[in-house]
This record gives sequence, C-alpha cells and structure tokens, in this order.
Amino acid sequence: MRRFLTATPLLAALLFAPAVHAADRDWPTFGLDYANTRLADLPGITPRSVKKLVPKWIYQSGIAATFQATPIVTGGKIYVSLPGSHVVALDARTGVELWRYTHSKRSEKLCCGPANRGVAVDDGRVFVATVDARLVALDAASGKPLWDIELARPDNAITESGAGIKGEVGGGSGVGAAAAPLVVDGKVIVGINGVGYGLHIDAQGRAGQLAAVVGIAGKYGGIGFLAAFDAKTGQRVWQFDTVRKPADGGWEGDFVERTGDGLPLNRNIAEERANADRHRDAWEYGGGSVWNAPAYDAKTGLLYFGTGNPSPQINDSTRPGDNLYTASLIAVDAKTGRYAWHWQQIPHDKWGYDVASPPVLFDHREPGGRVVPAVGQASKLGWFYVHDRATGALLYRSDAFVPQDNLFAAASREGTRITPGVAGGVNWSPAAVDGGRGLAFVAAMHLPMRYWIKESAATADRPAGRYDSMEPADEARWGVLAALDLKQRGRLRWSVKTDQPLIGGVLALKSGVVFTGEGNGHLSAFDSLSGKRLWHFQTGAGVNAPPIGYVLDGRPYVAVAAGGSAIWGYRQGDAVIVFGLPD
Repeated sequence: MRRFLTATPLLAALLFAPAVHAADRDWPTFGLDYANTRLADLPGITPRSVKKLVPKWIYQSGIAATFQATPIVTGGKIYVSLPGSHVVALDARTGVELWRYTHSKRSEKLCCGPANRGVAVDDGRVFVATVDARLVALDAASGKPLWDIELARPDNAITESGAGIKGEVGGGSGVGAAAAPLVVDGKVIVGINGVGYGLHIDAQGRAGQLAAVVGIAGKYGGIGFLAAFDAKTGQRVWQFDTVRKPADGGWEGDFVERTGDGLPLNRNIAEERANADRHRDAWEYGGGSVWNAPAYDAKTGLLYFGTGNPSPQINDSTRPGDNLYTASLIAVDAKTGRYAWHWQQIPHDKWGYDVASPPVLFDHREPGGRVVPAVGQASKLGWFYVHDRATGALLYRSDAFVPQDNLFAAASREGTRITPGVAGGVNWSPAAVDGGRGLAFVAAMHLPMRYWIKESAATADRPAGRYDSMEPADEARWGVLAALDLKQRGRLRWSVKTDQPLIGGVLALKSGVVFTGEGNGHLSAFDSLSGKRLWHFQTGAGVNAPPIGYVLDGRPYVAVAAGGSAIWGYRQGDAVIVFGLPD
C-alpha cells in the first residue's frame, strides 16, 4: 500500500503520463453517466473475488473535515473537491498529488458546513461550485483558475442568530453550493443551497445523531435556482428559479389537502387562505435549495433535479399555500432552462422533507410490454418514487424501505413522534440502479424525531415567541441498505440493517456487487441479489461519501472519500482510499 507523494505538475506529467488502455473505464461525471445510475463495469471484481480487495494507495489531503465528494476519474487522473471547495488532481495509479487549487472564501456564512459533493471535468477544464456560492473553472493540466464568477451573494439570505432559544441552537443560514456541477453541451449546470432557512447544529452526542433543526416564523431565506453557465467564459446562459413567482401563477398553488399520491397533509387550509393576503410576499424568501447534480436525458434534452424545503424550514405560519416549486421533482429544458413539468412530493412542507437525493433515469416496463422512459427519486419519506420522464406522471412508488409512523403530523407542545423525520429516509445520498437486474439500491436511515412547539426567551431586540423544533427521539436508530425490484413496481427485494444511519450513497457493479460506506468507518460490499455482506474494510474515518469505480491499465479499482461528517457526529478524516485486487 502506498501513501501519497507530492510532485510539481511538470514533474508529475513527465513521471506519470497516462497510457491509454482499451479496457480503461473512467468515472467522468457525478453519477457516472448522465442518467446518474452509478452502475460501474469493473471486470474482475465479482461476488466471489470482492473479498480479495486491498488498499492500493491512500491520499491524505491534510484537511480533516466533513468529506462528501464523488471523485471524478478521466484520462488517468482523479479530480477531487476537498472540504472548503479546494480541489486536487491525483494520479489515478499511485495517488500522487499533481496539483492543488486552494479556494479563498469570500464569506464565512456557510449554510451547512464545508462539504462539497464533487467537481465536473470537461474539455480540459475542472469546474467546482463552492461553499461560498461561486463557480470556478480550473485548467485541468495545472489547476490554475481560468475564471471565477459569483453564483449568488453568500449573505443575500436574511439570517437569524437563534438568540433567545435557550441556548439550544445557534448559527445562521448562508447561501452556498454543495452540489457537484454537470456539464451538458458546453454549459455548466449547477444549483445553490442554503436558501431554505432553518437553524442547525452539529451533533454533540453519539454518532449518527442530528442534534436539532429549528424553524422561526419570519422573512428569512431566499430563492433557490438551477442555472447554466458557458463553460468557456462563465457567462450565465439561463436560470430557473425554484420558487414560482406571481407572474407565473404564484407559489401558493391550489392549497391541496393531500399529496400527489393521496396522503393527507393535515393542513389548516382555511387558516392558510385567511393569512394569504397578509403574507403575499412570502415567496420572496421561499427556499427551494438544490442539493445534488441533475440527471440529463440527451434524447429529450431535459434535466431532472430535486428541490429543498420551503423557507422558513419546519415553521409554516408565515408561508400559506403549497409553496411551489419547493420539495419537488422538476424537469427543465437543458438549452433554455424552460419549465417542462414538476411533481411536488410534499406540498406545504413543514417537516424538512427536501427532495435531496439525485434523480436517476431508467426504463420502466409495463405488464403489457410497453417501455416507458422513467425517472426515479429516493425520498426522505422512505419510498422510491418512479415517474414518467416525459410528463412527470407518477407511475408508482416502491414499498417502504424504512419504518414509517405519523407522517405529516403537526408539531405539539408534548413533542409529536415522527418517522422518518427531517433526516429521512434517504437524505442526500445517491441511489444506484442496475437496469439489467431491475434493481434500485438505496442507503437510508431510521432516525425517529420529535416535532415540538416551544417558546423562545425574550431578548433585547425580540420578544418571547413560538418556535418549532425537530429533534431526535431518545430511542434506537440504525441504517438501512435496501434493494427494490423495479420489475415488480418497487417491491422490497432485500434489506440489510446497519449499526448507524447511512449517509453517503451507493455504488453498484454490473457483476452483482453493491458498495456503501458507514459512519463507523467501514466500506462494505454486498451481494446484489441477496444482500449478503461479502467484504468490509475499516478506513479509520466515517465513510459518508459515495464510492466510485474505474478501470485503468485493465485493472479494476474502487475509490472513496473517508472523511466523516460533523453534522452526524461521525469521525472526521482527510483520506481518499483506492482499493484493488492483489497484484
């Protein structure tokens, strides 16, 4: 096993010039392909041989912090976004650092910590969307910046300190970009997050515990968007705002009483309508963060992406209506950003049920044999939703893969128990789809929450008042890796319980192996058909990033970032670890 070395870009280019091999297979985009399938073809790594995997090299960045990146592999190099939106290029054979870009933040008002979920690489450029809401293009050969533009002002969202909330929480919400960009036809597609205002704190207790999410009524937050930028110049080409404005029909919608799949929302519609005129400007702070890279259908030219909760989070008293297009799956035209359709998973969301896991594209075969191009999304609610890709119509939802109780119940002064709560289900973790076997694989969690109505103490500039809080219930929590049978309308094929809630994502192999990481430091491999655990390796830090696979010189490799997650209380580290079969 080799640990990292450092070389100048020129010396590294001479010493480690990549050779082209017919069997080489890259990992060129966030989801491996435009469909976000995360299904890799790694000849040699099978259910029989996976137990032989050993570390081939370990790169340590020196930045021990929440690490969620998907490495990108192309041309014999690995490009990784580090915590804080720094970027490194590594030799994919050895782990030697070829260059490093050090990002200088323009603001310390970060939404959700330092995590960045990956870069995009295209036509000799590396693109990183930063935690302080910038988009930077780097030269892929040297790491030198080519252009650097502002996505949004980091302090644009009006924030709140949490003063008077009995010291339970603190901090504010700043605008940033955690999602990896996607390059389509010379345009860099990326969204922003941090606009769905809510107060959060890092876990201080046992591992796998999200400490609290708090909502305060008022004009806090901003408007999210997905936008396209010219890859050569950085010029903004189009922008789709994730809050529907009055001129486009308004964000209030139809004041629906049920979700699109028929579940009662327990809303006080009469009260919302009565308050609508008083809060007619609520859309200006509406929320709708974009947490992950979209999927793209090259045949139709449509992009598919999910949106986060409305603002303020958890507390809904100042935002009557359905709050469109928050907590939705949305399709837009990749050339123009023009709206195609949306399906709102949770109208008037007051539980923090962001549509955060990236959509994935595959074909749905109906009983009569007709094939329907579909888009699926692994939800915080604990279902995998499958839609017609052309219209957004719901085809079906899967069996529940986590326990469900009291969905869409209201907050109370006694603390209403809800599961899944604000954490999920499936949080931002990417799913994987094996179209040949007709299986979708999800990394999820069982983490019951209590939804409270509480009173804040009076401060010098604010009277005492109500706030809503969602906090972990004092009971057992665990993780779930599940396989869903897409040929049987999402029937649960198998489910594996893990010691801690799963946050990070899934890699599937065509040979029949599934990988996922755990907060306890294990990277594990499972049999795709049975769920039997076949192999695991202790990395020394939480594996809270999605694994990837690539082939170089005919040899298969599995790579993952092992750096943990502060918000979940998982041990932090600074490593990228690459595994392969013995020489």
